[in-house]
Amino acid sequence: MRQLRQPRLAEIVAAKLRDDILEGRLTEGDSLPRQEHLFTEFRVSLPAVREAMRILETEGLVSVRRGNVGGAVVHLPTPQRIARTISMVLQTRRTTMADVSGALLHLEPTCVALCAERPDRAETTVPELRQVIAEQHEVLDDPKQYAMKARRFHEKIVETCGNETMIVIIGSLETIWTAHESTVWLEASLNEQAAPDSPVARKSLRAALRDHEKIVDAIEAGDSAAAVRLASAHLSATRRSSLESTKNHTVNTELLDNLDYGSSR
Repeated sequence: MRQLRQPRLAEIVAAKLRDDILEGRLTEGDSLPRQEHLFTEFRVSLPAVREAMRILETEGLVSVRRGNVGGAVVHLPTPQRIARTISMVLQTRRTTMADVSGALLHLEPTCVALCAERPDRAETTVPELRQVIAEQHEVLDDPKQYAMKARRFHEKIVETCGNETMIVIIGSLETIWTAHESTVWLEASLNEQAAPDSPVARKSLRAALRDHEKIVDAIEAGDSAAAVRLASAHLSATRRSSLESTKNHTVNTELLDNLDYGSSR
């Protein structure tokens, strides 16, 4: 007969607080009661409370501040935070960026199809994508800013596809790819021939922008087949240049530290 393991007191406390966070009773930025209060509320030892905090901190659900102004602050799970966990798993498996790109080449067009099939796309997806395209036009003479907006277009397709599971899972992979591609542009800026402000690069940027516009036109028309075809061709073309010298690079979680989530989400 199999004996079930009894949860430790710290796990019980962590489970209760985790449930409060995931069910919305505690939200982003909220402060948890001080450990002395939790000690009284749960009637467990202070070491058990501290261990519960460590469990939640490891899960990314709280950050614990030490010192006189100490305490635990709540953080809700996001695709960007989940991306870090997925990135670490991929890094331990020595996954190449070509592998990540290959996954997105299959998955992102599915999100494009979902966007085109949304009955409310004229009020949701299309305005969001048109806004990003307008921002791309505004920074067409600034290759670095343009690259960021171009990546935002692809992230926005996922974010507005209407399927929450796809938004979370594929959105995490998009974040990992964005982190990688940002290094590609940095390396290109150091190469005079492939610099992002070279005539060849500028022509490529304008072609990519036209692709984005055609994809949104197809989404707006509700033509999912055309939207998928355009997106697949666009992704294949743009990924070839991004992976030309980095296809054997493996996933590097540290690159996520360079992303500014707040400015684009």
